[in-house]
Amino acid sequence: MKYTQLGRTGLKVSRIVLGTMNFGPQTDEAGSHAIMDAALGAGINFFDTANVYGGPDNRGRTEEIVGSWFAKGSDRRDKVVLATKVYGPMGGTGDVWPNHDRLSAANIRRAVEASLKRLNTDYIDLYQFHHIDRHTPFEEIWQAIDVLIQQGKILYAGSSNFPGYKIAQANESAARRGMVGLVSEQCLYNLAERRAEMEVIPAAQDYGLGVIPWSPLHGGLLGGVIKKEAEGARRAEGRSADALANSAVREQVQAYENLLDKHGLAPGEVALAWLLTRPGVTGPIVGPRTAEQLESALRAVELDLSDEVLQGLDAIFPGTGPSPEAFAW
Repeated sequence: MKYTQLGRTGLKVSRIVLGTMNFGPQTDEAGSHAIMDAALGAGINFFDTANVYGGPDNRGRTEEIVGSWFAKGSDRRDKVVLATKVYGPMGGTGDVWPNHDRLSAANIRRAVEASLKRLNTDYIDLYQFHHIDRHTPFEEIWQAIDVLIQQGKILYAGSSNFPGYKIAQANESAARRGMVGLVSEQCLYNLAERRAEMEVIPAAQDYGLGVIPWSPLHGGLLGGVIKKEAEGARRAEGRSADALANSAVREQVQAYENLLDKHGLAPGEVALAWLLTRPGVTGPIVGPRTAEQLESALRAVELDLSDEVLQGLDAIFPGTGPSPEAFAW
């Protein structure tokens, strides 16, 4: 496994991030434990979760599964760089009460304690804001985070789904308090969705944040979906099916699969490997439901894409380029 630094921290993390979103809703506890054992055995040490994962009526279940895996011992917790998130409501469908979500100091304090209990640990390496909070000032957010760092309950803070200007606001506010600020940004970024290159990734690079792309296969669209359809192995579902209903998108995805078929490459592995060539990227998040999907992700880390393939990918999925050049006309 290849490793890199997480932003401007001293943490060394694997270039593949194990996402746990499917643990609970799609993969049972035993299967989830097996995947985490296999990931750790393969050298993946960066695990990502969130307090809301587990399904709409079972939020927190995913953290519990990770916590029960830690409880098995063998230094599992010490070997993992653990990331979780805060923002979304934790009540079941229809349950609403004051200060139950977002990034108020009250909710951050409550959410950290609940996550620590579910995760069966006394500290979180990377505590991420799952969304921007338009109603809570960063001064309040950082005050709460500062207390948690001093208490040893979290080590670093990161963001998720932040626009570039919010990354700047957050870190300028932290700097005024003499704090490190955000050390990572988890954003939607893949071959088919490159808008993060305009402002989010440049902002992250300027402020020393590691970039952790989510949905690297764009909901399965970059995983060889057309070929799988033709072979009868699996039909596109959800957003992938909706996207392929657009003839222009289908032509683009078909060109992508044709290019990789020409070079004898697996689409899902190439989508991950491409992200690993991008400036500022720490590592993409993979959310395997099975051991086989994990093995495919591991192969991507060792895959070296030729200049011909990289140029072909850029021709099929051209990036917007950074701003302000991207706005030129």
